[in-house]
Amino acid sequence: MTSTDITDSDLRDRLRTVDDPALGADIVSAGLVTDSTVDDGTASIELALGAPHAPEEATIADRVRGVVEEAGLDARLSATVPRLDAGESSVLPEVKNVIAVASGKGGVGKSTVAVNLAAGLADRGANVGLFDADVYGPNVPQMLGVDEDPGVATVDGDDRIEPPTAHGVELMSVGLLIDEDDPVVWRGPVAQNTLTDLFGDVSWGPLDYLVVDLPPGTGDVQLTVLQHLPVTGTVVVTTPQSVAVDDTRRGVQMFGEYRTNVLGVVENMSGFVCPSCGDTHDVFGEDGGRSLAEEVDVPYLGSLPLDPAIRTGAEDGEPVVARGDGATAAAFRDLTGAVANNVGVLRRRARQRTAGGGG
Repeated sequence: MTSTDITDSDLRDRLRTVDDPALGADIVSAGLVTDSTVDDGTASIELALGAPHAPEEATIADRVRGVVEEAGLDARLSATVPRLDAGESSVLPEVKNVIAVASGKGGVGKSTVAVNLAAGLADRGANVGLFDADVYGPNVPQMLGVDEDPGVATVDGDDRIEPPTAHGVELMSVGLLIDEDDPVVWRGPVAQNTLTDLFGDVSWGPLDYLVVDLPPGTGDVQLTVLQHLPVTGTVVVTTPQSVAVDDTRRGVQMFGEYRTNVLGVVENMSGFVCPSCGDTHDVFGEDGGRSLAEEVDVPYLGSLPLDPAIRTGAEDGEPVVARGDGATAAAFRDLTGAVANNVGVLRRRARQRTAGGGG
């Protein structure tokens, strides 16, 4: 059969050779091929892929291109984002995925994870925003090296906040709206109203991912975010010690009560590598994050080391994930890939269910 003899039906049969390991099915049976046509030597294929620049979805797209090229055709691929459910919110219509970063208690490096996750996604080529919703400790601007005031843009006749950009990430934070030395002493309703107003006032534009840094704990601010934003999934940060793990378990339970998907648990400060001797010291214990993930049946996203470079990067406004080489930067890049992959799996499974492909 020559390329000129290949029909639309032939193309779909060929695409059945491309498997999605996470779904346990080929992409046609799983409903991931939403449209496919052959015209004048070009195969136009629309795929239901929901996590831009995720490693696993990039691999699926590459395999599709390979199948098309083996057929002697040129490939023209496009992607649509599968909805998680029929009632998915219309809030932030230009944002494909909202990823909340949470912790059961303070001091576990949650904001560090949020900043490096956002910067890591941007480094992969994604359009990324970072919403610092930690209203009582809005230190994300310093960690990204942002000290400029947000701009103002007029959108459809309304004035909107124009977020500044650093390291390829658009940033909005309460910390950009108050003086540096002003204490943030807000009662719950004030904090909730401030966040709710900001949700609608920021001009994000089209984003592949909006990372939201939540305050620690399970209070009113966290619930406000879950109730007002279309959260795709949550990354839960813990450290290995039992106190942090116990608090994190309560956080995971809260997300379950609000039917919020948990993308996984990441263990921060998992081990300190001595710069002099090279030995690893488990300062806060070991494997608490992995054990928790297994206990509550959510993915384990990996561990991040206790590294002075993380602190200096945060103080200098240089996320360690953007520093290129080194084991710590590699660990954050691995985390970024794992989070993006799990976002993709969530959305592809939703598509599989909608298309009647099982799962």
